[in-house]
Amino acid sequence: MAAPRRGVMNIGEVLTRLTQDFAGMTASKIRFLEEKGLITPARTAAGYRKYTDSDVERLRFILALQRDQYLPLKVIKDYLDAVDRGETPPVLPGGASLAPRGVDAQTAQELAGHHRPLTRSELEGRTGASSAFVDRLVEYALVVADEDGRFSEQSIRAVNATLALADRGVEPRHLRAFRTAADREIGLVESAVAPLAGRRDAASAARVADEAAVIADAILELHASLVRGGLEHLDR
Repeated sequence: MAAPRRGVMNIGEVLTRLTQDFAGMTASKIRFLEEKGLITPARTAAGYRKYTDSDVERLRFILALQRDQYLPLKVIKDYLDAVDRGETPPVLPGGASLAPRGVDAQTAQELAGHHRPLTRSELEGRTGASSAFVDRLVEYALVVADEDGRFSEQSIRAVNATLALADRGVEPRHLRAFRTAADREIGLVESAVAPLAGRRDAASAARVADEAAVIADAILELHASLVRGGLEHLDR
């Protein structure tokens, strides 16, 4: 097998670099770490991820802490966020005080502020959606506010997706089945991680959340492959 080139890499080449040291590493795991805001690869104009040597080094750091220190991702992310901001990071549990190489100002800017809850007006401002449009999404539970009336970063994705569909004639009222399907998938994930959820300490809870997100990512990959596969005939 040819060695992956230095510099810009696709996700398959990143896996080639990592799997020797981290058995069982998958593309879904890398995408999950991106979803959690621990890495932020650049993208091409077509939306394909472009990984650099710095991204791989950062991934090695994260994976080593998970494997060797048994740290949940939240602890690792808090540590990396401090490094990215140029601050002196806290000492990690177990006394580790390492820092990944290759963290630059652009990466720090991209990572800063991930997962902060948004107000209704911020959600509308970030997406360009009208208040009436967001009202319909809330009505059909396609976006859901927390008890403080704030929305997660996932709501931005949901609003942007539904706006794109509305531009093509698919209105929010047509999408109610997606809420039902999502609830079923959530139940499936919760059932899958139930055997891991017996312990009540924070570290165990974080690991359960990590595993749930990996399973959810695999479900989404399956869903996407089924839909895209069913539409392949349109490109013939």
